[in-house]
Amino acid sequence: MESSIDISTTDTTPGLYIHIPFCKSKCPYCNFYSVTSFSMIDEFLNALVREMEMYREAFTRFDTVYIGGGTPSLLAIEHFDSILSNIRNTFILSPNPEITVEINPADSPQEYLESIRRLGFNRLNIGVQSFDDKVLTFLKRRHSVREALDTIEAAGNAGFENIGIDLIYGIPGQNMTSWLDTVSQALSLNLAHLSCYQLTIEAGTPLGLRHHRGEIVLHDEELQHAFFIKTSEILENAGYVHYEVSNFARDISLASKHNQKYWNHTPYLGLGPAAHSFMGHKRWWNHSSLDEYIGDIEAGKLPLDSSEILTREQLHLEAFFLGLRTKRGIHLHNYSCTYGYDLISEKADTLARLVKAGFIEINEGYLLPTRTGLAVADSLVSILAFE
Repeated sequence: MESSIDISTTDTTPGLYIHIPFCKSKCPYCNFYSVTSFSMIDEFLNALVREMEMYREAFTRFDTVYIGGGTPSLLAIEHFDSILSNIRNTFILSPNPEITVEINPADSPQEYLESIRRLGFNRLNIGVQSFDDKVLTFLKRRHSVREALDTIEAAGNAGFENIGIDLIYGIPGQNMTSWLDTVSQALSLNLAHLSCYQLTIEAGTPLGLRHHRGEIVLHDEELQHAFFIKTSEILENAGYVHYEVSNFARDISLASKHNQKYWNHTPYLGLGPAAHSFMGHKRWWNHSSLDEYIGDIEAGKLPLDSSEILTREQLHLEAFFLGLRTKRGIHLHNYSCTYGYDLISEKADTLARLVKAGFIEINEGYLLPTRTGLAVADSLVSILAFE
C-alpha cells in the first residue's frame, strides 16, 4: 500500500461552502435541510450576500468553493452569476480555485451546463445514485438512468473535465449483481471522481420511518462488507485511488480539494441555512430554518444556531477518526507534535495486534488503514481510542 500520497496535507487555505436549501421534492433517505417551496429564493440570495459581508474580515481568501444542497441546479444562471460575483467582490480567490456545484440530472440540459461553465465552475458533482431504474424508483429520484447518462455526456460537451458522480449501495432490494452493473457503467464513463456511499438510514426521514415500522430490511453486515470490499477492489484495479472511505479519484490530483479540508482540520466557512464552519478550535453552525436564517440576517445578526469550542483532546480524537478514514492515514510525528499524543508509545500493543490482523500498516512514519481497515474504520477508532 502506498504510504506517501500527497493530498494537500500542508495547505491551510480555507474553503467556502454554500448551502442552497431548495428541492423540488425530498428524497426519502435524505436528512439534509431543504424546503420544497421556491417563494423565498430572492430573499435567500439577498441574505446570502449579507452573510458574506459579515465574514469579510474573518475569512479573506479561499482556494475552493463548493455549492451544495438541497438542489443547487434549481437556481437560474443569473442566480449563480450573482453568487460568484459577490464571492469575488467580498473575498479573495486563490489562482485556479476549485469551484464545484452539485447538479441533479433532471435539471441540467447542455445549454445550462455551458452557461455555468462560462461563469467559472470547473468541477461538477452529479447526483446519479444508481444506473438501475428500479433502484432510482425506490429512492424516489426525479431522473432516469437515460437522463443521468445524457447529463454526463452533456457535461463533457459543455467543457467540464472534472466530473464526479454520487452512487449509493446497500439499498433494500438491491443485490450485488445490480450494484456491480452500476459500478461497471460508471467505469465505462471514465469519470474523474466517484463517490460510493453505503445507504444510511436516518431517523425521522421517510425511509427511516419505514425501517422503524419494519417495512424495509437492510442487508446484513456481511453483505454490506462485501459491497464495500468488492467496490474498492474493482475501482482500484481499474486505476482509481481509494483515497477516503467513500471516495475514489481517477488520479490523486482529481481528489476533491474541498472535501479534504473537512478531513484535515483545515478551516472552512459555511454559508446558508444549516451550514457548518470551522476554524482553529471552534466549530459553529447556522439555523436549520430558512425563516430563522433570513430573519437573523435582516436583523443584522449572524444566523447562528450554536457553536462549540473543541478541546485539544477532542481535536486529537477527531483527527484520529478522520485520518483512519483516508488512504493518507496519520503522519505519526506530525500528529504527536500537533496534539501531544504519541500513538506508537501509547498504543503499541493495540497497534501491533491490528497490524497482525491486517487492518492497518505502519510505513515510513504513517499509520495507514488497509482496504479491510477502511471497511471498518469506525470500529478501528473505537478500538484504538478506548483500549
